[in-house]
Amino acid sequence: MNTSTLPKFAQQLILAVLMVCLLLIWLDNTVLSTTLETLADPVHGLNAGPAELQWATGSYTLAFATLMFTAGALGDRFGHRTVLVTGLVVFAASSLWAAYAGDAGQLIAARAAMGVGSALIMPATMAILMWTFTGPARSTAIAISSTSAGVGMAVGPVLAGVLLDHFWWGSVFLVNVPVAILALIGIALLVPDFRSPVVRPLDPAGMLLSVTGLAALAYGLIRAGQVAAWGRTDVWAPILVGLVLLAVFVRVELRSKRPGFDPRLLAQRAFGGGNVALGLLLFAVAAVTFYNAFYLQGARGYSPVEAGLTGLPTALGAIFGAPVGARLVHRWSLRPVAVTALFVAALTMGAYGLFGVGTPLVRIEAVLLVQGLSIGMALGPVTAALISTLPLERAGAGSAVTNTARQTGSVIGIAVGGTILSIVYRRAIEPSLDGVPGPVREQALVSAEQARHAATTSRLPTLGHAADDAFVHAMHVGAVWIMCVTLLGAVVLLLALRPVREPAPVGGEPEPAGHGGPAPDAAVSPTVPRAGPPARATTSGPSDAMGTSGKSPRRGRTPGPRT
Repeated sequence: MNTSTLPKFAQQLILAVLMVCLLLIWLDNTVLSTTLETLADPVHGLNAGPAELQWATGSYTLAFATLMFTAGALGDRFGHRTVLVTGLVVFAASSLWAAYAGDAGQLIAARAAMGVGSALIMPATMAILMWTFTGPARSTAIAISSTSAGVGMAVGPVLAGVLLDHFWWGSVFLVNVPVAILALIGIALLVPDFRSPVVRPLDPAGMLLSVTGLAALAYGLIRAGQVAAWGRTDVWAPILVGLVLLAVFVRVELRSKRPGFDPRLLAQRAFGGGNVALGLLLFAVAAVTFYNAFYLQGARGYSPVEAGLTGLPTALGAIFGAPVGARLVHRWSLRPVAVTALFVAALTMGAYGLFGVGTPLVRIEAVLLVQGLSIGMALGPVTAALISTLPLERAGAGSAVTNTARQTGSVIGIAVGGTILSIVYRRAIEPSLDGVPGPVREQALVSAEQARHAATTSRLPTLGHAADDAFVHAMHVGAVWIMCVTLLGAVVLLLALRPVREPAPVGGEPEPAGHGGPAPDAAVSPTVPRAGPPARATTSGPSDAMGTSGKSPRRGRTPGPRT
């Protein structure tokens, strides 16, 4: 379908429907973080332990991360609207299952099914967006769609808090159903059935290897937190198996003529480095969000609504950070803006090492606001720049490369962050358990939530205080690791986006891109001013943002090698 036949008003309506679909995914991510403390409650929740809570979060992200590139290929093959509708139906049905789960195991399985739905939704949404918009309007639409993450982060925790204060915990999943129905109506009325003219294989071998490899890796990391040891066979063996399977997955995809997930894209310095940096950032965000849920509702004793309102500065910062970052990128280029933002984000995550039970709320809110701003300033512009490099005929599967890298970072962040928290907490609480009855001692070693419950039922207030102190100490240790990971992401991005001087072409203007979408490497090959008077730039988008200056030195773009 020729996108030029779509009137501007129709394009805007399609964008609104796609944002509802993306909002659904981000709402689900954020409402769960507010619900974790309740799910751990033996009375009002599911009495879920730390490992079960990690899997309740991680199973969703695991399915999301490993199935996106397959979902992108399905969209290119059968139509992106068809895949999007299927994803919404799966997401709504599994939300019903999660809402009425009878135990933690059922919740984990339902969350994995929700991840399958999200994996179908995300690539189809981005592909439809890229087919609907062209030129500068595409960059604007990508930037606008990225604000759905901030809106979800803002609305989700508060909505979850209100629901938990008035209804049972399952209501936070039940609310997904009417949103999905609204999105389905909009799709049926407005969205054309775009599909790629190139039919590609579905790559079942790649899907199986990526799912089993990442699942085994996550299991080993989470298991380390349960047993508080890394030398056990049931810890290092799954980790080793997972790494081997992921290595085989990469090798299989490299040898495939038409892979579902193309590792060759990551071999490009700017594109690959940008995705690694985003993966490390999402690693840190997932881990610090996991900590924050238990810190606010557990150690500080906030209600779900109070915890949701406390997290608003992060969400609002992310909403405003993305457009502010885009404007700064147009003025100074992507490298200084995004690298500085990642560096500031790392410092805010390290600031969790200064939080305690009695830290003034205004300090926490200030740190969260700066954290949201810096994350938005990095995540939005870098994502827009990377996605804009993708050719239209690979829109579904190509955008899945970026999303898979990000979600993989989240999976590992939850596993590693939660494991560090569990191990350090257990070692910190043990000296306070001398003389405590055996059953109470075992319960207190599981988690701070279990220790507080045991302290209440056994009338041991000192145990509750010891649990809070042990949790805060564990959070401090984890914050240092999270800060280091984010700093590593800043260094990777700094190196990936360093300018490359290219010789001036001989024989006139460079050849323009030769197909309907942007040249694959146009936005990832840093543009360097050449000799001679520069032409006035008429537009400024992600392609310019990846360069070393905010203005294009020539009216043409230097095409890179196509992928």
